Amino acid sequence: MVYVDTSVLVPLFLNEPHSVAVSAWYARERRELMAAAWCIPEFASALGIKQRTGVINAQQAQTAWAKFERMVAADLRLLSVEPAHFHRAAGLVLDAASALRAGDALHLACAEAAGAKLIATLDDVLSRNAQRLKIKAVVLRGAL
Repeated sequence: MVYVDTSVLVPLFLNEPHSVAVSAWYARERRELMAAAWCIPEFASALGIKQRTGVINAQQAQTAWAKFERMVAADLRLLSVEPAHFHRAAGLVLDAASALRAGDALHLACAEAAGAKLIATLDDVLSRNAQRLKIKAVVLRGAL
C-alpha cells in the first residue's frame, strides 16, 4: 500500500509543474492507495487558496473538487484520524529539527499508524521525515 500526501493529490487534478509525472504514476500504480481523511479539508483548502490568489477560477475549482471526490470514492482508502495520531504529530513537530508543519506531521502519524512502507509526496520536508520513520518516499518529480 502507498500513503498519498495531499501534495500529490493537488497536481493530479490541477495543471501544475509536476502534474504530468503525478498523473503517469497514478495511471500505473497498482498498489492500494490510502490517505488520512485529513486530506479532504486540506485539498479543499488548496483549492480555496488557489481561487483567492487568482491561480484558478471557481469553475476550475469545482471541476477539480468533483474529480477529487470521484477518486476518493473509487481509489483512495481513507484512514480515520484518531486522537493518538494528533499526539504523535505533536511529538513530531516538537522536534524543531524536523521542520515539519502540523498538517504534514499528521499525515506522517497516520501513515505510520497504518503501517505504510511507502509515501507518495512532493514535499521534501515530509519526504525527509518519512524516511526517518522508515517510510520510503516515492519519487514523483518530473522534469521542469
